Amino acid sequence: MSGSRPVARLVADVLVYVAARLVLVAVLTGVIFAGGHLLGVREFPIVVALLFAFVIALPLGIWLFRPLRERATASIAALDERRRADREQLQARLRGEDPKS
Repeated sequence: MSGSRPVARLVADVLVYVAARLVLVAVLTGVIFAGGHLLGVREFPIVVALLFAFVIALPLGIWLFRPLRERATASIAALDERRRADREQLQARLRGEDPKS
């Protein structure tokens, strides 16, 4: 089925972007946690490191992963355009018009 290819591309692009953002949070969590230990804070909670990592990763991920985000956005736009064209074709058929092929 030719309709599954844009969907598969969309899913792949979005999963790559999400995975990259999650890896960034994991790396930042490790850096913050290790930094706390290097500074002598032996009982540094991992949850605090994770929360700081989330806050830092939000703007950093937007900047670092811009090409991935743009590719995912382009995939979403292509799928939306295809759905719009399919919907217009269906509405033309329902009105009894000769749909554009």
